Amino acid sequence: MSLAKELELWVILGSSHRLSGDNKPYNSLYIINDSGEIVERYDKMFCTGNVSEDDGDLKFYSPGNHFCVFEIDGVKCGVLICHDFRYIELYRVYYKRGVRLMFHSYHNAAFTTEKLKEFDNIWAKLVPATMQTYAAGNHMWISANNSSKPNSSWPSFFVNPEGVITGQLENDKPGVLISTVDTSADFYDASAAWRDRAIEGVYHSGTLVEDERSDCRTSL
Repeated sequence: MSLAKELELWVILGSSHRLSGDNKPYNSLYIINDSGEIVERYDKMFCTGNVSEDDGDLKFYSPGNHFCVFEIDGVKCGVLICHDFRYIELYRVYYKRGVRLMFHSYHNAAFTTEKLKEFDNIWAKLVPATMQTYAAGNHMWISANNSSKPNSSWPSFFVNPEGVITGQLENDKPGVLISTVDTSADFYDASAAWRDRAIEGVYHSGTLVEDERSDCRTSL
């Protein structure tokens, strides 16, 4: 917090947030502004684990219960953590709340070489593709930050609203990635005309027609 104030930088800091008594802590992100103040905290909502809550994240953490929206220089931002990426519904909620820049924090690292081979590094195939799809589908920027600790399954990267990765670090190496968020830039958005209507449950573009040949779907 002191360093954020000194450098006049916003910081998103991953940590655990302690609760009271025997309650397990949260897996959290503290949002620290450029004055060194905590302005919000996100607690991972979808922790890994089974319904018995005796393995994965749920063995050690409590699930969170809120979305986290804050604003930096007029841009509405949101945050998510790791396994949250498996739930597209979270991105839709953030979109409806006006979020246009998502900071999605991961710790997909410290694997053994054997485990990466066993799973054929499925995370390197799924995470970038999913982030690109969510960026394009919701027309938002996404910062997908991963640990640089070996063995990480993929390096940190940044995606623009067209779903294009515009910057990426080297795998297993510490680094700094600087990306520009320009809200005045003109990005291709194929679903701009109908996205909001689809979110509200209208699952077609244009105007529907009434036609007897439309109702019969078992003949040519």
